[in-house]
Amino acid sequence: STLSKIGPHPQPRVLASISPSGVRVSRRCSTRRPLPRRSVRLFDQVILGVADNGNKRSLFTLAERIELAREILADEPGITVLGFSGLLTDFMRQQGARIIVRGLRAVSDFEYEFQMAGTNRRLYPDVETIFLAPDESHMFLSSSIVREVGLLGGDVSTFVHPLVAERLQQKRFSNQPES
Repeated sequence: STLSKIGPHPQPRVLASISPSGVRVSRRCSTRRPLPRRSVRLFDQVILGVADNGNKRSLFTLAERIELAREILADEPGITVLGFSGLLTDFMRQQGARIIVRGLRAVSDFEYEFQMAGTNRRLYPDVETIFLAPDESHMFLSSSIVREVGLLGGDVSTFVHPLVAERLQQKRFSNQPES
């Protein structure tokens, strides 16, 4: 890969870190320029870490999010999808990863992501965070908006991978009260 040719250091393992929100996982695994696939262009090995964060409302369970990501990224040999709970930096140490790749949609994301990058570096001094800009069609799209549109019956097919759109429909129908 490009970065492995830059210096004498061995190719680092990279963690493409994602939010615990189920739809955001799928948006980043969309058929357009998804973060994990873009990361593989920069690094030979990418670990897509799927976080189990009980503090955030997620439409899909951790197991469902891992399954979705694995199915969507099955054709990418350089990407490993793993779930984790606890601190991201602890997970990174366990995996031997030193670089976090995060997407920034808009300026509003920057302050939070910048604070997280600093906190992660304080907890794990060897870590570096790289930010990638999303496809312009997803710049101002949040997972909560996609989730709400999908649950209210709107078409989310332009925002997420077809498999995610299908599972979102299934969730919508399974959560409707019987009349």
